[in-house]
Amino acid sequence: MSKVEGGMKCVKYLLFVFNFIFWLMGSFVLAVGLWLRFDPETVSLLNVDKAPDTFFIGVYILIGAGSLVMLVGFFGCCGAVRESQCLLGSFFACLLIIFGAEVAAGVFGFLNKDKIIKDVQTFYTTTYNENNNSTLIISYQKVLNCCGTIESPCSEPTTNPKDCETGIKEFFNSKLYIIGYVGIGIAGVMIIGMIFSMVLCCAIRNSREVI
Repeated sequence: MSKVEGGMKCVKYLLFVFNFIFWLMGSFVLAVGLWLRFDPETVSLLNVDKAPDTFFIGVYILIGAGSLVMLVGFFGCCGAVRESQCLLGSFFACLLIIFGAEVAAGVFGFLNKDKIIKDVQTFYTTTYNENNNSTLIISYQKVLNCCGTIESPCSEPTTNPKDCETGIKEFFNSKLYIIGYVGIGIAGVMIIGMIFSMVLCCAIRNSREVI
C-alpha cells in the first residue's frame, strides 16, 4: 500500500508540474498576442478610421486562447493538488476547446495571409492617391522605410529604395507567420499535454481503486 501511495504522490506532482508549465505557455501566448495587438508600429498603421481590421482577428484569438490557457492551467494545478477528478475532467475538456482555438489562430494566420496583406495594400494605395502627404502616409513611409506605390513611385530622390506595397507585404508577412507558428506550435504541444493528462488521470483513478 505504501508503494501505491508513493506512486500516487509522484503522479500528483507530475500533473502539478505539467499544469504549471501549461500555465507558463499560456502566459507566453498571451504576451505574444498583446505584443502583436499593441505593437506601436502595427498600431500606427492599422489603428485609424477605415483601416482593415482582419489582422487583429487572429491576434484576438491568440489573446483569448492565451488567457484561457492560463486559467485552465491554474485550475489544473488546483485539481492536481486536491486530487479532484472533477477539476481534472474539466481541465481536459477545456484543453480540447483551447486546442481548437490555437489551431484556428494558426490556420487563420496562414490561410488569410495574402488577403490581409492585400487589404492593407489597397487601403494604403487608396489613401495615397487621395493625399500622398497625409499624416497616415508619412507614418507608413517612416515605419516601413518605403516611399510611394508600385504605380506611383516617389518622384523626388529618396533614401527609401522600395515602394510601400512591398514594405507592407514584408512587414505583415513576418507578423502573420508569428501568429501561425505560435498557434500551431502550441496546439502541437497541447496534443502531448492531453495525452499526458489522460494517462495521469487514469493513474490517479487506478491508484485510488487499489488503495
